[in-house]
Amino acid sequence: MVYSHGSNLQIFRRVKRDYYAGALMVLLGVVAAQDARHYAIGTLRQMGPGYFPLALGIILIFLGVVIAGTASTGSPDDEHEKYPHSEWRGWFCILAGPALFIVLGKYGGMIPATFACVFIAALGDRETTVKGALILATAVTVFGVILFSYLLKIPMPILHWGSR
Repeated sequence: MVYSHGSNLQIFRRVKRDYYAGALMVLLGVVAAQDARHYAIGTLRQMGPGYFPLALGIILIFLGVVIAGTASTGSPDDEHEKYPHSEWRGWFCILAGPALFIVLGKYGGMIPATFACVFIAALGDRETTVKGALILATAVTVFGVILFSYLLKIPMPILHWGSR
């Protein structure tokens, strides 16, 4: 079977990207596990402050090795990955959401901050309608206010005007 140069290049890019992703996960896992050494690990019954970072680090290392290890299992017969065009609208909306949360959280409270963050971030998806984003933002805002304000008692005003 003869393969074109373009298909080999696409597979090389996918494999290279998977190796980098696996290596990054291994690196993050090693950093988390090394950081856990400075805290008491404890036992499974009485976990210390270093238990979770150590467990997370080990899991990340394992997942990184699996991702990097399976990177070269692709063959030229696999369906070629099409590189989509840049999603500038999605990037803008997803980055603007948390920025709006920060600004509106300071000057308007939890309700407008949460609503704006979720609404704008939801509009980053091409398939989301304005009605769908409104429903999602309203539901998340109601849930967030109940959870963070009333149950967890996070000291953030629900609704206010001006800076704190």
